Amino acid sequence: MTSEAVIPNFSSDYQEGAHQKVLDALVATNMEQSSGYGTDEHCEHARNLIRAACNAPNADVHFLVGGTQTNATIIDAILLPWQGVIAPHTGHINMHEAGIVERGGHKILDIPAKDGKINAADVKRIYSAWEGDGARDHMIAPALVYISQPTEYGTLYSLKELEELFAACREHGLKLFVDGARLAYALTSPANDVSMADLARLSDVFYIGGTKCGTLFGEAVVIPDGGSIRQFVTQMKQHGALLAKGRLLGVQFEALFEDGLYSTIGQPGVAATKRIREALIRAGYVVTMDSPTNLTFVALDQAGHERLSRKVRYGIWETLPDGRLLARFCTSWGTPEEDVKAFEEALA
Repeated sequence: MTSEAVIPNFSSDYQEGAHQKVLDALVATNMEQSSGYGTDEHCEHARNLIRAACNAPNADVHFLVGGTQTNATIIDAILLPWQGVIAPHTGHINMHEAGIVERGGHKILDIPAKDGKINAADVKRIYSAWEGDGARDHMIAPALVYISQPTEYGTLYSLKELEELFAACREHGLKLFVDGARLAYALTSPANDVSMADLARLSDVFYIGGTKCGTLFGEAVVIPDGGSIRQFVTQMKQHGALLAKGRLLGVQFEALFEDGLYSTIGQPGVAATKRIREALIRAGYVVTMDSPTNLTFVALDQAGHERLSRKVRYGIWETLPDGRLLARFCTSWGTPEEDVKAFEEALA
């Protein structure tokens, strides 16, 4: 690359603004007058589109402003004061949300994860340990399981794994919550076999990511068993997640769902990451796990980090036990083709 070349930036998957169709819909409806807080016709139309996509005609669908507020609101709405949430130790609520769950009064019961995933045996072990403890009245009771699809490492739960987790939750009276902040990239991955209808069938609540998947902001919470979480709008209000101009969220999710755009919008990001991963492997870098969505992780010593960081921008996710840095490369629905080509050429 010449000194004048633009250094490609794969630091995160929400660097771009919004998909053109989303922007066009916002402009077209800009001067409409509508009721607030998600009670307008656009929000109701978007809800019905999402219910159809999830094959969940009786679902409650709510639009919230961002992922952190969504996670905190859902967990607070489900748990009683003495209950906690089982989560992977690498889960977003445990590592990157500034303790908002604990601030709300609920303990995260974090457990080791393999490539970002937990399994049914983990859940049974945690619950059985609590249930069999003679002092459990003095302990936090596990009541909810949190996972994300895809995980923080871009890995995927298979349909079989999800079915086993849901069965374990049902066996022990636990709720299952699936964080779908990057769901569009899971849906378009060739390795995926879990649909939105599967998520509606095999969880108590999940959300459809917008912020990282083509909207300016916003997430859509789906509660398949409508009415099973009481006063959810009030919970949204208390957590600062209820937008007065709620139409702005409804219009964006209308644009994503009225012609099936959400089911394909992640394809460019998944394809770009595949090329980035292949270029890194060809250049001799150590890709640490198979992440078939829009994230790639590479282990770098300090010298490797200094060399690579001159050619591309990425994030440092964590420091590994051996002292190497784990670098994260993110792509998105809007990753420019010229950035991917520049990266391939820089590593050739």
